[in-house]
Amino acid sequence: MNLSELHLGEHACITHVKDGDLMLKLFEMGVLPGENVILENIAPFGDPIAVMVGEYKLCLRVRDAANIEIELI
Repeated sequence: MNLSELHLGEHACITHVKDGDLMLKLFEMGVLPGENVILENIAPFGDPIAVMVGEYKLCLRVRDAANIEIELI
């Protein structure tokens, strides 16, 4: 399952980040394997989404979130 498939309010754990170019940027923002995430908000037209990663909220495009593999908690 990937982060773009998460439903509002669901909790998950990041297992893997796929895209090589995007991976470094996400790692710098704290999107690391083992981190817990919660889907907090979805924009009116479905893109972008806002997730809690650790102690802060991060907004991501859905196409970028599709590169983040997760496991539901």
